[in-house]
Amino acid sequence: MKKILLMLVLSISAGLWAQTPEDDVAVIQDIYGKSKTQLVDDFLHLPESQAAAFKEIYNKYEIERKELGKKKIRIIEDYAENYETLSDEKANELTQANLKNNQDLDKLLSKTFGKARKVIGGKNAAKFVQLEQYLQIIIRSEIQDNIPFIDELDKTKKI
Repeated sequence: MKKILLMLVLSISAGLWAQTPEDDVAVIQDIYGKSKTQLVDDFLHLPESQAAAFKEIYNKYEIERKELGKKKIRIIEDYAENYETLSDEKANELTQANLKNNQDLDKLLSKTFGKARKVIGGKNAAKFVQLEQYLQIIIRSEIQDNIPFIDELDKTKKI
């Protein structure tokens, strides 16, 4: 029963992580009624002279971000597969992988900020970072809300 519940939670969470263009559209449209790209475009409201250069940077960022998202999904799947028998070693491995994934995402965003700043200016690049961090927080929060803490399912069992 625990395994079924955990797999259900995982499937819900995986959909919320938004790693394909279709999932991005679904999550962001649920919140704002538009795709992530449209949201970024509308929020930054860049002049055409800057928009084309930023779009190239943004598209490269999205490709790398989605790859990191796929790694995050694999970490979550590994957690789900090992949840019932989680050892200290496996908990350590999964935690280290998750922390590295978060650091890699932060590094990617920092690198993208540096590139964007050169073509759209510091203020607009900062706006992009703020928006991206906000959206990532929403997605991370949804995932965290749907994944049980270690040993959580045991505590909810009726005796």
